Amino acid sequence: MSTVEWKKLPVSLTELCINTTLRCGQSFRWRKSDEDEWSLALHGRILTLRQDADTIHYKAVFPQVESPLLTPPPPITSNEGDDILALIQHYFNLEPNLGQLYEQWASADANFMKKAPKFTGVRILKQDAWEALVGFICSSNNNISRISQMVEKLCLQYGPLIGHVGTVPYHDFPQPHTLTGARVEQHLRELGFGYRAKYIHQTAIMVAEKGMDWLEGLRNPESPVLGGKPSPAGEMLEGGREGYRRAHEELLSLQGVGPKVADCVCLFGLGWGESVPVDTHVWTIAQRDYKFGKGKHSSLTKATYDAIANRFRALWGKEAGWAHSVLFTADLKTFSSRLVAKVEEKTKTEVVVKEEGSEGPKVESIVETKVKTKRIKVEPEQVEGQVLEVEDVSHRKSKRRKKI
Repeated sequence: MSTVEWKKLPVSLTELCINTTLRCGQSFRWRKSDEDEWSLALHGRILTLRQDADTIHYKAVFPQVESPLLTPPPPITSNEGDDILALIQHYFNLEPNLGQLYEQWASADANFMKKAPKFTGVRILKQDAWEALVGFICSSNNNISRISQMVEKLCLQYGPLIGHVGTVPYHDFPQPHTLTGARVEQHLRELGFGYRAKYIHQTAIMVAEKGMDWLEGLRNPESPVLGGKPSPAGEMLEGGREGYRRAHEELLSLQGVGPKVADCVCLFGLGWGESVPVDTHVWTIAQRDYKFGKGKHSSLTKATYDAIANRFRALWGKEAGWAHSVLFTADLKTFSSRLVAKVEEKTKTEVVVKEEGSEGPKVESIVETKVKTKRIKVEPEQVEGQVLEVEDVSHRKSKRRKKI
């Protein structure tokens, strides 16, 4: 394997926190390859990242040429390094100023203003549309951990091997034609995909027949693939721009794709920022924080789904799906540790005991220590996952008088 040394990209934690963004249910293939490093096979290379307070450190490992060369291969050029940088900037959607977006959303929504400061640096990734489609078909009635396991199995069985990090193999995501074989559905069932196996297999056949150009043709022209030039996407309406509505409707023709999966693909794979995926988790947020759940919106029907999405689009505009993802992340149990601190409470009790034959009373001290947790605000500049230790020691003394 040929290796590019670590390089630096200045970016603050408030603009991008990879430990939050890579674990909040957008992408399911990133793995921690070391204590503070994340790795992914992407576009024919293994990309590895780590982060400190003001810098993303990155490197890429490329596979060796299988046949031996008569002359040594040339060193990695600056153009290849620039390509890696461009890929990172595109994939992490680094062009928008996230601080300004947070301010815009907070000024329109008191609930966002309350929750968002604890979860800065959440960015919407620009993933491949096909990967997003399959990943979110796997998300049906599932949790992030199990979805990640399924996607990893899919890559190990059907994706091209790019290389290893240590002894761990990294495979790129399989293309549609590799999942169209007659035995694929049964094999996926054997791997634990359940009913999703049929959906993945049939959708792969449909996309292979329609062609990847069909899927990419549903993309937001303001958010082209890497290297493409953006173009206007039309007027923003209550239900989203015309191109978003068309993309959503066409995705519903695929197997295993309902409104929520279609919205996830639109948002995370096709660049439609106004797409607002509504599942039971978001339904809970809408009831608790936005007064849904009564009258005609007492259950999560199609009408309620659309009403919630339209409400968020009215609040947050054409990047409503991004703002929604921040609140979704804030509600995930995965990140509850950043809001919890250990508080130690000590109670000191003095007991006065009169002993026979003694000249005076004997004072015995009994100290009881109790540990409890309380929710606190972690400052945005703190690294995600760090638990802030708080020691709040209080002393309570009580004396019992000597009996006469």
